[in-house]
Amino acid sequence: MKKVMSSVAEAVADIHDGACVMIGGFGGSGAPIELVHALVDRFRATGSPANLTIINNNAGNGAVGIAAMIKAGMVAKMICSFPRSSNAEAFNAKYGAGEIALELVPQGTLAERIRAAGAGIPAFFTPSGYGTELAEGKPVEEFDGKMYVRERWLKADFALIKGQKGDHAGNLTYRLAARNFAPLMAMAADRTIAQVSELGAPGSIDPEQVITPGIFVDVVVAVPEPQQEEALVRAGEVY
Repeated sequence: MKKVMSSVAEAVADIHDGACVMIGGFGGSGAPIELVHALVDRFRATGSPANLTIINNNAGNGAVGIAAMIKAGMVAKMICSFPRSSNAEAFNAKYGAGEIALELVPQGTLAERIRAAGAGIPAFFTPSGYGTELAEGKPVEEFDGKMYVRERWLKADFALIKGQKGDHAGNLTYRLAARNFAPLMAMAADRTIAQVSELGAPGSIDPEQVITPGIFVDVVVAVPEPQQEEALVRAGEVY
């Protein structure tokens, strides 16, 4: 199976209108900016992909990455934990105008819903959210004298993630905290697309260092000098 693509545009070419897309990153750490911007470029040129559901820890910062997607009008719904993070003007404007939907999920619950999908677990119970608006309409049950809310797994059609090293088989490593949601998302999506700073032949990564095995990765593209979201936001860049 050919997994290596020659460009970020080619890597994201199959993402279609109405798709559910997980995007790795905790703030800017591990955010696959080049893959996201390739999607924005295609939307501006063709009007597609549109009506996307985006799953991420937050709803974008500044005017780059996910925020650029939202401002362009590509996103119909955000599923995230922190929609009101700093510099979230793009989301705030769309949400205030009723042009984007929001599913708010506690951060630990978000991670576990994604992990559950990758592990084939359709539902689980958590105390987070019990007694709040987030639990309205959801089944609840008592365990050992404490109330728990039932949450469903969270799957996606695509996952966009960022690795440090990758090989032609799709095996990945990550740099420090950039690991965050990426390994979980790679397992929970039907098709996982990874950009990597270093791309080598199979065997170039010590097997003991592999974090995400290639079986969970469908597309790999080399981005030798990736941009960092925080640096772009601080510089006031607009994509």
